[in-house]
Amino acid sequence: MHAIHAIRFGSFKSYVLSQDGRMQITGFQIAGEAMGLADLASGRHTTEAQALEPASLCEIPLSHLDNLNRELPSFSRQLQGILSSEIHHYQSLALMLGRKTAEERLATFLLDLSARYKTRGFSPQTFSLSMSRDDIGTYLGIAGETVCRLFSRFQEEGLIEARRRLVHILSPDRLRALAHN
Repeated sequence: MHAIHAIRFGSFKSYVLSQDGRMQITGFQIAGEAMGLADLASGRHTTEAQALEPASLCEIPLSHLDNLNRELPSFSRQLQGILSSEIHHYQSLALMLGRKTAEERLATFLLDLSARYKTRGFSPQTFSLSMSRDDIGTYLGIAGETVCRLFSRFQEEGLIEARRRLVHILSPDRLRALAHN
């Protein structure tokens, strides 16, 4: 491992392959986020990444990170915050996969994505899901068909409006209540 990558535009899915070749999606990254942070400790990339749409990355060599950490104390604090967020993400994912129902998982996923878009200056209510329903299911540990049924049910209940990949959250408070957030 010689670099991490910042996403300039587009989105990616990160995943690991099991010994028998099955894919487990470990995350979806959007513009303004970094990829490769979880691999800093091991010094080698343990996950794969695939662009979900046209995308551009900025490679940040680890030597540049070291220099920035030494020269700018504020950068070091920012990097610590980013790493802390990465740890929080994986803790939340473990909790979600272990304790939540399929309905709660999808609601949590949509709210998390909404918050991430908001943090990056995009609309938290209306955004594009660049990933397939099957990819969402793989990430959430539920079948793709279940994801499709839940999207339909969330629409019928007035929680969201979904047109293909475009999602509009109509009732964030009700979605939060459903997610138990």
